[in-house]
Amino acid sequence: MANHSAGWTPLNTKAIESMIAELCTEAGTDPELHDLLAAVAEQHGVEAAADDVQRGAQFVLAYIEQVPYMMKVALTAAVNVGLEPEMRRILEIVESYWAEGDDIIPDGLGVIGLLDDAYCSLSSLQAVSDHYQLQTGKHLFPDDLSQANRAMRGIIGEPYASELDHMVIRSMKTTGLIDAVKSLASEEKRLNFAANSTIWSHGPAGQAEIADLAKLGILDD
Repeated sequence: MANHSAGWTPLNTKAIESMIAELCTEAGTDPELHDLLAAVAEQHGVEAAADDVQRGAQFVLAYIEQVPYMMKVALTAAVNVGLEPEMRRILEIVESYWAEGDDIIPDGLGVIGLLDDAYCSLSSLQAVSDHYQLQTGKHLFPDDLSQANRAMRGIIGEPYASELDHMVIRSMKTTGLIDAVKSLASEEKRLNFAANSTIWSHGPAGQAEIADLAKLGILDD
């Protein structure tokens, strides 16, 4: 079996990590984030208690903070199965979105301004993993972000969430990732990367607690 990981360059996420550290340090008690979550709950016909809003804020922070880790996981997985060039193009789009201050939700809004960046990032990675599984029957990476992404989509709301979904779809098409994944669908090209399974056992991905978001009405749709 070819060693696809030989000589590859690890992903540098320091810029994104710095932005998250700068804006999320005190975000758990950010009154604007709490107000947003309370407003989202009210839109769903729920009068949220302060503790429920606080737990919602903790989910938001955990969701944002796992982005750099998941980007590294996704690239490592892509290298292992021969999708490195396409995944790097996806991640370049993700990085450019974080670098753009005046995006769908402006970064000047503090931690709220990172919601779209994080959602665009993790939705893109989940879309790649889902498409890979559809074509090959294997998970690209085992962390399933679908429920967390759905919860974040509910927090972001319309029309912003749909705009971000369209961006993800465009990214999948323009990077050539869909066609590249299809090329791996034949049995002889399905690579077994079980030897690298230890990389999946660390990090915050999948650990964000979302059950309590039901008390904000976010998971009811």
